[in-house]
Amino acid sequence: MCASYGIDLVAETGPVPRVSRVRFGPMPELEAPGNRERIEAWAASEGGRARITGRIARNLNPLIRARRGARELAFGWWWLHVNGRPAEYSAFNSRDDRLLASWREPFQRRALLPATWYVEKGRVFGLPEGEAFGIAAITATVPQPDGGELVTYSMVTRDAVGAAAETHPRMPLILPREFHDEWLDESRAGDGGLVASAKRASERLAAVVRLVSRDGSKAAPPAQPVLF
Repeated sequence: MCASYGIDLVAETGPVPRVSRVRFGPMPELEAPGNRERIEAWAASEGGRARITGRIARNLNPLIRARRGARELAFGWWWLHVNGRPAEYSAFNSRDDRLLASWREPFQRRALLPATWYVEKGRVFGLPEGEAFGIAAITATVPQPDGGELVTYSMVTRDAVGAAAETHPRMPLILPREFHDEWLDESRAGDGGLVASAKRASERLAAVVRLVSRDGSKAAPPAQPVLF
């Protein structure tokens, strides 16, 4: 049950390590005018770490979603809301094999969570070169009194493979760039076919996820959320 992930905006790269600016290649929306600055402002405020949103911590985390045929950067509450309130059951992670049984409605409104690492049991995992990746998410929106809306989300997880499986039987469902269009397609129904396709598409990246740190030193250890 992944309870923390985040974004490093710089990374050491190359045979002779040097610090370079992380590029959001798989998610070009984050490089659009103004969006990089919004991500940097969020990272400065939150230490680059997405935290579960709770009664005390009212943080919102970046996500990419499609609206009326265009992709946008939004900031969402990490814990799905039901009937306008945070769900009373665990709703920060959602299993891929339960999307149709337990999460059918939010599965129709999907998003991507930008990340360069995630934490499981105090261990930090990422891709081999520290590159950015998109984690599958499902969403629910809550109308606000001012006419706007609050986006809430749950991270989708899959069975762990490779190095990740040595720590926990589940891991985030990381989607490659070539599958982002299908996952975010507003006209694409969230059904069994999409679950199967997403799982197949994720296999390559899931297999190469590696352990970055054993002690959580790349990010603050995830705090236990204050539940609702």
